[in-house]
Amino acid sequence: MPRKVVFIADADSWSGEGLLARFSQGGTDLILNSSRDDKEWEEALAACRAAGTEALITHVDLCSGSGISAMLDQAEKRIGPVDVMIHNCSAMSPASVEDCEETEFLHIMQRNAKSAFFCTQAFGRRMADRGGGSIIFVSSIHGEKPNGSSFAYSASQGAVKMLAHEAALFLGRFGIRVNVIEMGPVEGTDASFPSELSGLYDNYRYKVPSTKLGTAGDLAELAFFLAGEEASYVNGADIRLDGGFSLHYMDRRMNKPAGERNDSHEPKLER
Repeated sequence: MPRKVVFIADADSWSGEGLLARFSQGGTDLILNSSRDDKEWEEALAACRAAGTEALITHVDLCSGSGISAMLDQAEKRIGPVDVMIHNCSAMSPASVEDCEETEFLHIMQRNAKSAFFCTQAFGRRMADRGGGSIIFVSSIHGEKPNGSSFAYSASQGAVKMLAHEAALFLGRFGIRVNVIEMGPVEGTDASFPSELSGLYDNYRYKVPSTKLGTAGDLAELAFFLAGEEASYVNGADIRLDGGFSLHYMDRRMNKPAGERNDSHEPKLER
């Protein structure tokens, strides 16, 4: 069976690092889009070679359809056509609806949503010509749920979600599966959504029912499944990966450690 080729749109990000680690061990070759200097990738590329994975570093502007096509022409000559496109661009900056500047709004929308459109168009056309493929969007629960901090980020993730639905409907006719992973909080995201409006991320760890936060590895395992033949009937799905965080809506029901509890407000199991 020929090896699959996987494109990771933002290899520099925390999610990109997790995806690289998983897919490099999974019998695939990789195209890693990065803004970093090639020299910074030497160690990672050596690890890929040791695992039997060929990896190609690119620096393409994902908001340029012609740029993506030119990159794919070169990549196909070296390691073959792309079977799996993972779009994991997730730029954000604190700004409310009232005070968000136009330049800031456009930057976030271009980085997250416009790039998703051009990637879908460029990769989708080539996958359609070959009769199959998988497109995976690493998005956010904030495509539906306001975060009270980064209005433009939520708007961009909502756009990505609907783009994915439209693409799943159209590209599915050519054997291409398009799915969305809606990420919730992971380790280190407590500083991502500072807000005077919402307490959503206050004590956010304890709003996950198990109090165990997800990791880049959890994301990578789900993406690896969606990229594989085991997920051949999964198309147009929004898969929430948040440990149940989105189900929480009452601060007084947080599952805090025993030393921080107010027992009169803690849930109890009837026996």
